[in-house]
Amino acid sequence: MPFLVLDLEMTGPEPDWNEIIQVGAVLFDDNWVEKGQYLTNVYPENEDAFSSSSEKIHNLSLADLEDAPMIYDVLPELEEWIIKQLGIQKTQKTTDNNPYLREVIICGQSVINDINFLKEAYRLEKLKWPYSRTLVDLHTLSYFAFRILKKNKKPVPQRLSLKEIAGHFGFERESDIHNALEDAVLTAKCLKEVFKLADHLKLGE
Repeated sequence: MPFLVLDLEMTGPEPDWNEIIQVGAVLFDDNWVEKGQYLTNVYPENEDAFSSSSEKIHNLSLADLEDAPMIYDVLPELEEWIIKQLGIQKTQKTTDNNPYLREVIICGQSVINDINFLKEAYRLEKLKWPYSRTLVDLHTLSYFAFRILKKNKKPVPQRLSLKEIAGHFGFERESDIHNALEDAVLTAKCLKEVFKLADHLKLGE
C-alpha cells in the first residue's frame, strides 16, 4: 500500500464553493521510502470564490496563478506522476487509473478536509475517484499518541495544529506562509515520528 502525503491550499473553506489552488504531495512506498515530491499551482475556475482571508494564509493571488494549469489538467497529471514514480507498468492505455491507484492511501493533517476538496474536484470534472478509501490522519494519530504520553507524564503540545505537532518533534516551517509541498513534507516527518512512538509502546499484562 503506497502512501501519498497530501496538502492542498484552497480559496476558502467550502468544497462546494471554494477551489484548490495549490497541490503539494510526497509519495512513499509500502515501507515509507520516499519516491518523489510533487507541487503545482492551480488556476481556479470560480474566481468569485477567491477570498482575501485565504490569500493571507497561502500568499497566492490570482495574478500569481495566471499561468497555472486548471484542475482538469492537474488531476490526471498527478495520477500519472504517481504511477510513474511507483514504477507501475500500465497494461493498457486508459484514463481510468483506479486499477493502478486504488491501494494508494492518502495521508495528511486533518486530511478529510483535503480529501473532500479533492473528491469535489473529481465530481465536478466527472472523473472517477482512483485512490483508496482508507486514509491516515496525523491529527487523529497525534491525539491518541499524545494522550498516552500525557498519561505517562511526558510533555505534549497544547494544541494539535501542524505547527504544534511539528514543534513537539523538533520541526518547523520555514515561514508562516503556507506552502502545500512544505506542509506535506512536514506532515510526513511528523507521521514518521508518531509511528516511532508506536514502536516503543509496550502494554502491561
